Amino acid sequence: MISSMYRLALIAMVFCITGLIPIEVMAHGVDESTRVFLQNNTGIQFIPFLYIGAKHMVTGYDHLLFLVGVIFFLYKSRDILLYVSMFTLGHSLTLLFGVLFDLQMNAYLIDAIIGFSVMYKGFDNLGGFKRTLGYSPNPKAAVLIFGLFHGLGLATKLQEFQLPTEGLFTNLIAFNLGVELGQFAALAFILLAFSFWRKHHTFKQFSTATNTLLMSAGFMLIGFQLTGYFIN
Repeated sequence: MISSMYRLALIAMVFCITGLIPIEVMAHGVDESTRVFLQNNTGIQFIPFLYIGAKHMVTGYDHLLFLVGVIFFLYKSRDILLYVSMFTLGHSLTLLFGVLFDLQMNAYLIDAIIGFSVMYKGFDNLGGFKRTLGYSPNPKAAVLIFGLFHGLGLATKLQEFQLPTEGLFTNLIAFNLGVELGQFAALAFILLAFSFWRKHHTFKQFSTATNTLLMSAGFMLIGFQLTGYFIN
């Protein structure tokens, strides 16, 4: 069963590379109904922004891929909580300050850096830094720094809709809380899956292949975003 999953993942990657899956499908955007709401909302809309934040995280494959890489070899609940908290702190800060202080960043370049974070974590999990540099960069600092960029990515998306200043702070708090709820829900599912997989001998057998796929996915995300940057 596990080997079949890897075959499907590899086929999906081949489709993406050969262009059989359009870039728009892989783009990290919002659906039409959400777009219309964000462009026309006025005043405090706590519940809708809470929902949009949760939905954005649950469907944000780049954020989730990074989290998978972060927790892949973490077994203690304390360590998982620490690393996830570092990531949360990072993206919460830049999400709020990015929108409130109108920090203008190119969406394609930010998303390319987010793709790099996925590739970085896969490479780190494979022991690539230890083999090439002789040491591994501080993983906690890396998670915090990349969390800052993930938050900038979220802020950049929201800025595209030129949200009205009335109720903006409250709406941003709601969106951020929604992101955390979505992250918690996705993380709970991922950890549940990992808890079962780690009990099976195939975990060690396929850990290298999984992180290689993770690194490959990050590399492709970088390629998609840089392509968008140069052709738009």
